[in-house]
Amino acid sequence: MSAEPERRHIADLVDLGRYPIDAPGSARYEALAIRCRDQLNDVGCAVLPGFLTEAGLGWLRDESAAVAASAYYSRQHTNVYFSADDASLPEDHPKRLFFDRTSAFVPADAFPASSAIRRIYDWPALMPFFRDCLGEPVLHRYADPLADVILNVLNPGEAFPWHFDTNEFSISIMTQKAENGGLFEFCPNLRDPRDENYPGVRAVLEGAREPVVTLDIAPGDLQVFKGRYSMHRVTRVTGQTARYMAIYAYAREPDMVGRLERTRQLYGKVLPVHLEAEARLRADGLVD
Repeated sequence: MSAEPERRHIADLVDLGRYPIDAPGSARYEALAIRCRDQLNDVGCAVLPGFLTEAGLGWLRDESAAVAASAYYSRQHTNVYFSADDASLPEDHPKRLFFDRTSAFVPADAFPASSAIRRIYDWPALMPFFRDCLGEPVLHRYADPLADVILNVLNPGEAFPWHFDTNEFSISIMTQKAENGGLFEFCPNLRDPRDENYPGVRAVLEGAREPVVTLDIAPGDLQVFKGRYSMHRVTRVTGQTARYMAIYAYAREPDMVGRLERTRQLYGKVLPVHLEAEARLRADGLVD
């Protein structure tokens, strides 16, 4: 496929007039990248309102609705690290504080190369733009065949409790908003590779609101987020409409995949690549 037809196809999905991601080096591109970088430095999250065109939003919303019923649904009692209880720790330790989680994920193998959701992820201009926004010298696509492109489904009555992401960065596009609730809340840089900050994590879990930022994302908005270090959640969805969020995953290191137990919890299955990766240690050493 030539570059021009591909650009026209992407232009049907992404508002390139507002977001000139396809024009690196231009003044408007640089201004956009700086704006996103400033938002990430200030609050740990950058939002691009109206990233999708009207037609693109309709396309992604229809794709989301078509696969939502096939999502792996789970109802679990989990801590923020998706790890097992550790009786050797004090009862108020964050690793021992468990909350109900109800969610559904459609894994990446449900989105073929021809799908609009994956076409945006596969767009060659996208990852270099996010690398510039994040100020990263190198950025890699997530190597997990179940988790590089996923859809999160939250039905009425469901919520996703506080947690940290396995991958350093994620890109989310809301394809359908809940009628009520479903707000994104996060605590910027609550931990770092040198410090788990268990006291800070425990304070938020016990109700502290000072570190919490709340965002009301609209359909078609794109969100760049550093979820490895910023604890986050989605508040309970109420009303009659489910919340759909397409999530694109990236990592600093090559060949990154999800941890075995967490992958099984989220998608109901694992692949050989997850078994092989379980024997390797992560570079940052953080608890997932």
